[in-house]
Amino acid sequence: MNYKQAIDHPIFKTIGNAADELGVDCYIIGGFVRDYLLKKESAKDIDLVAIGSGIELAKKVAERLPGKPKVSIFKNFGTAMIKHKDLELEFVGARRESYQRDSRKPIVEDGSLEDDQNRRDFTINALAIGLNPHNHGVLLDPFNGIDDLENKIIRTPLDPNITYSDDPLRMMRAIRFAAQLNYEIELKSLQAITENKERIHIVSKERIVDELNKILMSNKPSIGFKLLHQTELLSYILPELKALQGIEEIEGQMHKDNFWHTLEVVDNIAKTTDNLWLRWAALLHDIGKAPTKRFDKKIGWTFHAHEFVGSKMVYKLFKRLHMPLNDKMKFVQKMVLMSSRPIILSEDHVTDSAVRRLVFDAGDYVEDLMTLCEADITTKNPRKQKRYLKNFQIVRQKIIEVEERDRIRNFQPPVSGEEIMKVFNLRPSKEIGIIKEAIKEAILSGKIPNEHDAAYNYMLQKGLEMGLKYSKK
Repeated sequence: MNYKQAIDHPIFKTIGNAADELGVDCYIIGGFVRDYLLKKESAKDIDLVAIGSGIELAKKVAERLPGKPKVSIFKNFGTAMIKHKDLELEFVGARRESYQRDSRKPIVEDGSLEDDQNRRDFTINALAIGLNPHNHGVLLDPFNGIDDLENKIIRTPLDPNITYSDDPLRMMRAIRFAAQLNYEIELKSLQAITENKERIHIVSKERIVDELNKILMSNKPSIGFKLLHQTELLSYILPELKALQGIEEIEGQMHKDNFWHTLEVVDNIAKTTDNLWLRWAALLHDIGKAPTKRFDKKIGWTFHAHEFVGSKMVYKLFKRLHMPLNDKMKFVQKMVLMSSRPIILSEDHVTDSAVRRLVFDAGDYVEDLMTLCEADITTKNPRKQKRYLKNFQIVRQKIIEVEERDRIRNFQPPVSGEEIMKVFNLRPSKEIGIIKEAIKEAILSGKIPNEHDAAYNYMLQKGLEMGLKYSKK
């Protein structure tokens, strides 16, 4: 079957003619072809394989393009890249690969198109379309990748044990594609991932996290995390999450399975936000429950301070996985630490004071926190679910009212430390901090409005209580 319509962009004709001039065959391969067949918007990064030198072909193509764009050459990998308008074209010579046990970096030799398709991770990524004039638009599908696309199957071209052992990152990629496309991983392939799970140790943390991020950003992330759990990869990558799995029963009292609950929360939040770090917060919001789980004969199962413990665990987890230890990590920590606060508010009568403290502590992230807490509603009882959501709406409305009136978000004290020093003729000292904290508490508790005059008078009162002397204004 001919797929000329897939390559009707003028760039492909230019590449095909350049390949003909060099006397090499050239094919577009991988994600571009797969996405076209799936009727998805085609990726802007395009893989091209030449039966010969990919670098020489890239140079020849650049000569034919307007402005003669720069060719970036990566000699170690035998590849070259051209950026043309909104496209990134990566050229590689067809190759055969072999691997050593302790590395996922292959030993590379020149090879045929068949060799190159054999080394691909999945059949749906081994599809190739010819670009030369003599085979322009001809699809080469040696592993029935089109059938796997139609049947929604992730399968490796060769023996999956070899494919995954050679490059264990492919195990993560298989699970990521299953999550993104909502495909099934072929049974033999799934078993091979389980058998090779320990090989994940040779993959860099950065590459693992890149795949985790893509799983988290899929429409239904639970698909990927269920597969990570099923293949036992989760124990190697996110043991904190794996530790949540299971239900214990003592004296007839059980707690919910916090692992499966977490996956529901992540799926819920995926419906409402594309914020990767808020999705990470949903994934990690209960990780403190495993180390804090206790059974009390009087009250049953408890998880005291699990939010605090979980927020501390976030730092260790991010550090271990070489994730950013910057404001992104601090955001996730804050969300985990505060994850129960709006829930507690929604169960009680919502006071202005409690809402002020919530807004003060959450700052600019109060909407994200509310989104997380709403995603945390996983009850299957429609009546309860409706009540919880209604209560959260009350909290949201109260946040708007309190914020409009009291301006607590990004709170700045109405009376500065310099003003306190001047009034009481103080040098820098702990007394200044005590007075500032007292003013803040008075505003948050509703004793005084968030205004300068009220705060100034309260400052004078507090100073007198502390035995400080001041000059009249």
